[in-house]
Amino acid sequence: MGAKNDMEPKFKGKVRDIYDISEDRMIIVTTDRISAFDVILPTLVTGKGVTLNGISNFWFKKTERLVKNHIISSNLEDMPEYFHQEKFRDRTVMVQKLKILPFEFVVRGYIFGNMWKYYEEGKPFCGHRISGEYQMAQKLEAPILTPSTKVETGHDEYVDIDSVKTAIGAELTDKIAEISLGLYAMCSQYAMTKGILIADSKFEFGLDKNNQLVLADELFTPDSSRFWDAADYRVGVSPKSYDKQFIRDWLLNNKKNGEFQFDGVPGDVIERTAQIYRECLQKLVGGEA
Repeated sequence: MGAKNDMEPKFKGKVRDIYDISEDRMIIVTTDRISAFDVILPTLVTGKGVTLNGISNFWFKKTERLVKNHIISSNLEDMPEYFHQEKFRDRTVMVQKLKILPFEFVVRGYIFGNMWKYYEEGKPFCGHRISGEYQMAQKLEAPILTPSTKVETGHDEYVDIDSVKTAIGAELTDKIAEISLGLYAMCSQYAMTKGILIADSKFEFGLDKNNQLVLADELFTPDSSRFWDAADYRVGVSPKSYDKQFIRDWLLNNKKNGEFQFDGVPGDVIERTAQIYRECLQKLVGGEA
């Protein structure tokens, strides 16, 4: 597979580096990069990648009976020699290559974010018209699925379920909906026992070479989900979250001439963000990892 110094990622995302190692396998390395408002900050959040990888792997293992996932191994010894370096430890997985479906599937259990804005304006959201009287951050009567398109640049666009059915077929869409709602039900119930409310979470799926549905990307991490502190939760107010909102808030409150100061985030804000991610891992996984 080459010497230890000659392998470059095929793709660099906001957080993950992807290496192509064979016809049917690739390596995903979760880095300490962090983005806010679609911009990668110049400062790394030490340990963030290890934390995200640990949380995601925990959930993949916990849900593998419900749906097959793309993980082949998280053991560096199973990977090419290049990845036997210490810098890859606990942040690297070998996964199955898939034909990724062009949608993200978000399950929402609470009314918040864009969904709350649409509700306030009396508009349907992803084909759902929410009836009843709700306050911000209130638990929905039942979780709902809100798909969006996956795009390489710019923002994803929300779509209704019928648009997904037109693109990939009704049978596959119905199967994904059932699995997504099942994942949310199972994992949000578990998280609640650990003092965390999962307000919403996104899922990505792909098809393997046999056209079988496989769960991909990451699973129930603070980057792909909205985690709230159950002890702090109050209906009608924005709850304390286990994610990068701490950095977002600093950027929003410290603009200069209307511009975000991405290169000016103080060290204590970065460290507090790292601490928030670690707290999330400890609460969810504890001694079960």
